[in-house]
Amino acid sequence: MELIRLQKYLATAGIASRRKCEELIEARKIKVNGQIATLGTKINPEEDIVEYNGKVIKLEKKKHKYILLNKPIGVVTTADDQFDRETVLDLVKVKERVVPVGRLDMYTSGALILTDDGDFVYKVTHPKHEITKQYTVTLSGIVSKEDILKLEEGVKIDNSYITRPAKARIMKIDEEKNISRVEITIHEGKNRQVRKMCEAIGKKVVALHRAKIGNIGVKDLKLGTWRYLSDKEVKQILK
Repeated sequence: MELIRLQKYLATAGIASRRKCEELIEARKIKVNGQIATLGTKINPEEDIVEYNGKVIKLEKKKHKYILLNKPIGVVTTADDQFDRETVLDLVKVKERVVPVGRLDMYTSGALILTDDGDFVYKVTHPKHEITKQYTVTLSGIVSKEDILKLEEGVKIDNSYITRPAKARIMKIDEEKNISRVEITIHEGKNRQVRKMCEAIGKKVVALHRAKIGNIGVKDLKLGTWRYLSDKEVKQILK
């Protein structure tokens, strides 16, 4: 684990302000592993024993919050919108400072996680961890098996980028209305990727909904509502 300055450790543990903690160290009132500490000391919170007035000081392990929101169309995925549009934080009002994990554009509905766990954000959004995102897409026109094969093998978007292999299947075709419904599962997070993939096979997106992140879906969650994820669900997403 990364070493941290002793005064920061003490302040985080709620002993006093960081400046006051520096004064306590200078006053020889802090011990580390039984020895009087000096200003500038760095410690490993998981291994070193810190004492103040004969009492061992430990950090309380923070329990992170993980929230699943079924985002409606028209709501933007940002903490503060310059155009004063409704944001996901207007829907998810909690005392913790949470941030969206990745993005859904304004015209896409569905599963969005918000959390105060930066490590979780990194793992879910970085392609190397291959966390899947499943989308239900309504397209203008009739999708063929050849179109599905192209989506699965990878298509060119943004002029030169070839998308990584995906899963795709036709859910429904309505020839009378000339629309198709397709399920696409990816583990990348390029900007507006699913829309661009569909454009690459010559189809216009009529509606786009993210149904699942990993194995966690929003089928039983009404649009605009949210709930906390359980520890088990968080582990399911990361495994």
